[in-house]
Amino acid sequence: MEAKDPSTRRDFLKTAALGAGLLLGGEQIGVAQQRGRGGPPPLSGQGPGQGRGAGPLPILPSNPSIQHQPSRCRRCGRCRTFCQRETDVFGRYVSSGEEACIHCGQCTLYCRSITEKFHYPTVATAITDPGRIVVASTSPAIRVALGEIYQLAPGTNVEGKIVSALKQLGVDHVLDTTFAADLTIMEEASELLQRLETNDPRRLPMFTSCCPGWVRFVKLFQQILLSNLSTAKSPVMMQGAMVKTYFAQKMGIDPAKIVHVALTPCTAKKAEILQPGMNAAGRSHNQPAMRDVDIALTSREIAHLLSGGKVNFLQAQDAPYSSLMGAGSGAGMIFGNTGGVMEAALRTAYKLLNGNNPPTTFLELRPVRGWDSVRQATVDLGKRKLNVAVVHGIGKVPPLIDAIRSGNARFDFVEVMACPGGCIGGGGQPYPAANVDATRLRQQRLSALYRRDTDQAIRVSSDNPQIKAIYTDFLGEPLGKKAEELLHIAGR
Repeated sequence: MEAKDPSTRRDFLKTAALGAGLLLGGEQIGVAQQRGRGGPPPLSGQGPGQGRGAGPLPILPSNPSIQHQPSRCRRCGRCRTFCQRETDVFGRYVSSGEEACIHCGQCTLYCRSITEKFHYPTVATAITDPGRIVVASTSPAIRVALGEIYQLAPGTNVEGKIVSALKQLGVDHVLDTTFAADLTIMEEASELLQRLETNDPRRLPMFTSCCPGWVRFVKLFQQILLSNLSTAKSPVMMQGAMVKTYFAQKMGIDPAKIVHVALTPCTAKKAEILQPGMNAAGRSHNQPAMRDVDIALTSREIAHLLSGGKVNFLQAQDAPYSSLMGAGSGAGMIFGNTGGVMEAALRTAYKLLNGNNPPTTFLELRPVRGWDSVRQATVDLGKRKLNVAVVHGIGKVPPLIDAIRSGNARFDFVEVMACPGGCIGGGGQPYPAANVDATRLRQQRLSALYRRDTDQAIRVSSDNPQIKAIYTDFLGEPLGKKAEELLHIAGR
């Protein structure tokens, strides 16, 4: 379902900008004067591959997530230097001898000649097909970033506008992946406690598995840690499995007619949805060719899709999500932040251990929050204490892994996000405007999700009524047979 990029990057953005007032290279677009996209951050010294004639990152045509635009390339080699220094990926090779790529897409934010693979035309076609039912699911992190494309302040929560705009476009159902983040927490927190109880050193510490860039990093370079990864699928993939089973059943929809579109901040999701095992719903329907998620779009592609459909995003009136699979807790909301998965899981783990919700002070778990690349803490869960670590930025992970493997660091639970700041800094998020500090921008998005959590009446995943209902009506119990079949990766 791949659409070929129809234009240069500038034309891609210019099309999305028509009539909307978007951030584009400092030129007059429509009626709004635009501020330009910022250039790459400075690199000190001459790194490997940097310099005249060095050429771009070797991105293969078969890469499912990103692509190189030769007409935009200056052959400066700075993308190579960036990838090696910031992600510790360039210069590594996979077993076939090919250059490695973890699909994180951070290079698309850095280099003018690298973009995501474009799949929004396929969505536009599906919407016009009367034989298809298009279901869109929105990730937590896009709601506090998409507004930047329309010159709203970083961190502005536009979730209501997103729902309204998609409905105007012709999307049949708009769901909230925050629901699936809560579902992920139910499974992941239960799995963590199960692993701690069995105390198998081969499976501890448990590492989070929500970030596909991190999971691919493990598969390529740290295979010894595969058994340490949580078996829980990411929220996007759990959402997909539930859309084509539970949602379809409740709504009386033939799952074969559903085109499920994940709207994400992430380029790596484009690869994740194609992975083996991401057809759990299809297997349950004896239709193994059916994928749980058919198409993944970045935040930037959403703007292009809406523009192509002549939808004025800024004039869209707030609209609610679907009443089914359309509500998440505050814990699910902070999944988009570095430390958010850890904090959400610990809230539910506390409740599972003690039989009651954690105290209010526990709902702002300062030791796992912050912007330091690596954060370590001992967290008191009442009946036991856990040593935990949080890492964001994939290049910061290898030293921590070395410390764990050497015995110099001991943890029970580790969260890893490939992108700086977590999903709020994903490779598919809006481009920073000129003269905007990228770190400050990401921190504003992060703070907005924390505010959204604080404003929620329900802040623990297990308290979400829709989560209670799906276990009562469909799944049974966390880690039960049906949950394992639909929500977990077998054999990990």
